[in-house]
Amino acid sequence: MLEIDGSQKSGSGTILRLSIALAGIINEPLHIYNIRQKRPQPGLRPQHLEAVLTAAKLCNAEIQGAALGSRELWFTPNEITGGDIQAEIGTAGSIPMLLLTILPLCVYAKSSVKLHVKKGGTDVRNAPTANYLRHVLLHMLNQIGLKASLNIIKYGYYPRGMGEILLSVEPCRELTHLNLETFETIQESSGVSVCTFLADRRVAERQAKAANEHLKAKIGSAAQIQIVNDTSNPLQKGSSIVLWAKTNTGGLLGGDAIGEIRKPSEMVGREAAENLCREIEAKATVDVHLADMLVPYVAFAEGGSSYLARSMTEHLETNIWLAQKILGVRFNVTKMGNLYRVEKEA
Repeated sequence: MLEIDGSQKSGSGTILRLSIALAGIINEPLHIYNIRQKRPQPGLRPQHLEAVLTAAKLCNAEIQGAALGSRELWFTPNEITGGDIQAEIGTAGSIPMLLLTILPLCVYAKSSVKLHVKKGGTDVRNAPTANYLRHVLLHMLNQIGLKASLNIIKYGYYPRGMGEILLSVEPCRELTHLNLETFETIQESSGVSVCTFLADRRVAERQAKAANEHLKAKIGSAAQIQIVNDTSNPLQKGSSIVLWAKTNTGGLLGGDAIGEIRKPSEMVGREAAENLCREIEAKATVDVHLADMLVPYVAFAEGGSSYLARSMTEHLETNIWLAQKILGVRFNVTKMGNLYRVEKEA
């Protein structure tokens, strides 16, 4: 049985999410304790609990300790079957964070997976936006062999959530290696600026305009930003913007931001652009969030992989620690000037 202390490294939900995913893939029983020990509200919150329950459905697992507030959990997986899976968070808890638990499992499912998640947050604080997953993470995973698509049915924001997505994944069993060692030049930059029931205030347009003003000032060119005046969720107004840039060497950098009460649309757009510009100016080949999200996939990919990250974040360090502990793979992280070279050995 895998024994994981959730108070180690970041002491956050990423330990729970990745431990569940890796245990399911290698079909090993998992005991995890001190769940989210270093967070203000330790233990399972609604999004974490639903992630565990959804993973259990996907791989026919037996679970003990799966309750709100629980700090200890036993997860005994079986075959990852696939099929149609339903999930419901019931708060503004992050749907993308739930997907980060489920997506690695889908790679090794017996059949295609359609995951329908209701009543959650698509665009909330301290989590990637749904459009970041859609346009950045899934695009990069497509390069190494995973065919997946994300359809946002309803956008959901804090405090009520009520968002809804459909994730479709074709299992591939074999992932190819990823080598992103050089930045060179930006090939194209794009984005999506969304507002829900805020079209009368031109929120999406103002976010996009502010983002492009910052991009032009910092890197000399604007992005092609799609404007989405959404009306999918009459119960919850909100906004978000995600920007991304592709390099001619296959690198992919993203930056996003969400709207909040008393936060001007211009500030939201500028924040996303600042996030992207930091990655471009550092000449990373993946952004800081993509760097940690890629760890489980390159851990299973055939051969060695490598990429350049701007920062060695807590989540990146934690995910590497977990992959090495559970899978026995070897990662090397080397400081190269202002960048970190993340290498998974062949």
